[in-house]
Formats: sequence, structure tokens, C-alpha cells
Amino acid sequence: MKYIKEIIIYGLIILGVILLRTFVITPVTVDGQSMEPTLHNNNVLLLEKYNKSYNRFDVVVLNKNGEKLIKRIIGLPGEYIAYKDNILFVDHVQTEDIGNIPKTADFELSDYGYDVIPEDYYFVLGDNRVNSSDSRVFGLVHKDDIIGTTNFRIYPINELGIF
Repeated sequence: MKYIKEIIIYGLIILGVILLRTFVITPVTVDGQSMEPTLHNNNVLLLEKYNKSYNRFDVVVLNKNGEKLIKRIIGLPGEYIAYKDNILFVDHVQTEDIGNIPKTADFELSDYGYDVIPEDYYFVLGDNRVNSSDSRVFGLVHKDDIIGTTNFRIYPINELGIF
């Protein structure tokens, strides 16, 4: 009887960890340089899977053709996005961009065949705008392809914390 209680307790702990990693939070590793200077190759982040509400500049993990990519949301549904002279324009209004980002080449959403970003879609960019495969290459991202958001680095330890 004592062993059955222990087995049940350990089973519940294992089940809890599995459920936590499946539906709530899990580690994810940065692969490549597309998010530099914010994130670096082999950084380990905590991915929040429960947040399904996305805002401009959120860092998200998305599933693109079976590959997990880490990108930053720049454009939201219903918006027109453009960069001109390294300045972000949202609906033709100059908008404050995040700091410390390399130059972004000029483009407009209309270059990709859209008047506005359709409902349930997002325009994402890597922070390393010169060396990033993002919405400029593979197109808009559907909300169902976004696994979750991340803003907390757990490795390397000397960079532990919110980025």
C-alpha cells in the first residue's frame, strides 16, 4: 500500500511536468543569428504557450514548414506596414521602432501584394534585418502558426532575465 501511494505521487508529479511543458511553458533554443543583437545562437529562452494575444514587438516562436523560428511581430492584423529610410511606418504614420536594430531595407506591405495585413495574420521580422528569413521572404504568419511568446532568457546564466 505504501508503494502504491508513492507511485501515484510520482505519477502525478510526472503528469504535472508533462502538462506544464505541453500547454504552459517550455524551454526553446535560439538557432542562428537572425535575432541578433537581441538574442544569440544557443541562447535558451522560456516560451509561454498560453498567451494567444499578440502585440507589436512581441518576440514569438512560430512553426514554419516544420521548423521553429524566433521572430518579432512588427505588423498586426488590419495594418499597413512600411519601412523607409530605416523608419517604421504603421498605417502611414511614423512609429517608434525598438532600439539597437541594424538598418532595415526599405519595403512596403504592398510589395507583397497586400493593402493591409489580413485578419489573424502577422508580419514578423528578425532583429538582424540584414540576415533574417522572415515575412519579407516567407510571407505573413497565421496566428495558428505562432506557438507562443518569449521575453525571458535562462541561458547563458550571465544574461538571465527579461530581454
